[in-house]
Amino acid sequence: MIDSIEALEAIYGLPHDRAVRKQIGFLNEDYQAMVRVSPLVIVSSVGADGLDNSPRGDAPGFVRIIDQNTLALPDRPGNNRIDTLRNVLQDSRVSLLFIIPGIGETLRVNGTATISDEPVLLESFAVNGKPAKTVLLVTVEAAFFHCSKAFVRSDAWNPETHLPRSALPSAGAFHKRLNDGEFDADTYDREAPKRVSDTLY
Repeated sequence: MIDSIEALEAIYGLPHDRAVRKQIGFLNEDYQAMVRVSPLVIVSSVGADGLDNSPRGDAPGFVRIIDQNTLALPDRPGNNRIDTLRNVLQDSRVSLLFIIPGIGETLRVNGTATISDEPVLLESFAVNGKPAKTVLLVTVEAAFFHCSKAFVRSDAWNPETHLPRSALPSAGAFHKRLNDGEFDADTYDREAPKRVSDTLY
């Protein structure tokens, strides 16, 4: 087992100067451009009960750039586990991964977060007349773009590699198995499209 930084560096070597220089402590013009067109961000957090990764998605640019050091991320109705928000209350550290469909490069942002329920701020994120539930305010401490190799290797953006939904169990089937068969999967799946549409905001 590898148990030291020295052992790791013996395998991988030291990072290229470019890999070091791309990390900065704010969002420059290029990094802001990536935030503005991203419709999907993965939020990572840590708390007393462990780690969490949670996807957040909306129309491109739904994450607002307050300034080069601050981002505002609206929170919408979900399953009410609020794992990310619980973690932030215990440990403010967060990491964001901005994903842009069709683009191989991603943007990684590390920093700290607070949770706001200020009414004017929530209303400013309203969609279909419904304000955000809360807003995560992220102070940027480090930002850097990640190269495209993961998407090249995975071929994730190639429509020909996309699976039909029927290739995996349905959400209803997941629930049925998790409830020892005591769950109406067919009704759940049949009503899912309308339920999702009605509860997006």
